[in-house]
Amino acid sequence: MRTLTRRGALGLGAGAAAAVGLAGCGTLTSSDGPTPAGGSGKGGNKPSGSPKPSARPLGDGSTSFTGKQPHQPAKPEPLEPGQTPPQFVVFSWDGAGEVGNGLFPRFLDLAKEHGASMTFFLSGLYLLPESKKRLYDPPNNPRGASDIGYLTDAHIKETLNGVRRAWLEGHEIGTHFNGHFCGEAHGSVAHWTPRQWRSEIDQAKSFVKEWRTNTGWTDLPALPFDYDKELVGGRTPCLLGQNNLLPTARELGWRYDASSPGGRQVWPRKQQEIWDLPLQQIPFPGRSFEVLSMDYNMLANQSLNTTKAPAYNYPGWRQQSAQAYIQGFKRAYETNRAPLFVGNHFEQWNGGIYMDAVEEAFKHIAREKDKGEDVRLVSFRQFVDWLDVQKPEVLAKLRTLDVGQRPVGGWNEFLKDTRATASQSPGQPA
Repeated sequence: MRTLTRRGALGLGAGAAAAVGLAGCGTLTSSDGPTPAGGSGKGGNKPSGSPKPSARPLGDGSTSFTGKQPHQPAKPEPLEPGQTPPQFVVFSWDGAGEVGNGLFPRFLDLAKEHGASMTFFLSGLYLLPESKKRLYDPPNNPRGASDIGYLTDAHIKETLNGVRRAWLEGHEIGTHFNGHFCGEAHGSVAHWTPRQWRSEIDQAKSFVKEWRTNTGWTDLPALPFDYDKELVGGRTPCLLGQNNLLPTARELGWRYDASSPGGRQVWPRKQQEIWDLPLQQIPFPGRSFEVLSMDYNMLANQSLNTTKAPAYNYPGWRQQSAQAYIQGFKRAYETNRAPLFVGNHFEQWNGGIYMDAVEEAFKHIAREKDKGEDVRLVSFRQFVDWLDVQKPEVLAKLRTLDVGQRPVGGWNEFLKDTRATASQSPGQPA
């Protein structure tokens, strides 16, 4: 997959060396890239039961309606006056294709072990055989073109198995669209119009809803969800093109978009009536700048986009990456309780160190949840379910807290009277 690299300062101080920041998510191989439901802690949401679904086929039988998704948290409730907000953490995966490296089931297993949910941004092309690639008509690009590789038949089947299992275990299936066109060329998603985004989305959905027709396979079970209802958000290739995507997302009834680059660890707000849930700048141990909360951005800063750097670097880079996520979590958890958003790919870059790092960070956060703390490992959809039931004045007050700022007087005092104006003193530095 083509990559996009941008050099720029991410929270740099005067005289600091520039970071290599990636304004998006790219891979260099044929895959781009899991699990049960929104974890709960003290006072958190409890997962519901998971009765065996009875399927009603949809369309050509590629998908089916099986009722309410299993392993979902209890109905969210608004914060009470003076209540401490939960610490939400969302792990997400771009592409969500399984290419025989076992990463999809590895992270599904990890999430299941800890009662967590994730979001999988499925690339529609990962369910389309290369022999049928001319069914894809990408905006401003030749028919059948793609900047990511088409999967083999065996890997499409593995991806179908992973997506099916993910949904049944409580995870969200979003979209990473299709051909992953980045850069500044005319065909880049950066230049697509709202109408062209609608075409791309319609095609991404059709590849999911019609994989049986496109492959001719009859020996695999249907995906157990109605994708027209399931799909409520996505992440664009390389975090480009959000401004023109949002009008289309609003028309489609989407609830969030995770395509903003360079977000900060603060409580989110809406853009064009859509929740804006960006990758965030988090501490980068040993460096004077911050890094975006995604595996590829760790790579870009450590090895300048090289995915097979000298192996002697791997232990230090793995630890640096894991600690970046952990410190980002700790900073939010101990101060403003802003949600932490983490992005990943099912890739073995630099010896697989980024997969090991995100697993280490995930386990660290899960241990905090398992202690009975109100830490919730959820999908983006589950997070916006919670946002949507909160009182607007409460969210406005939460947004007054800056990165690393504790509420003055503690949470009981800070949210005791949310009728106070949002322009009041936001808090104090950590």
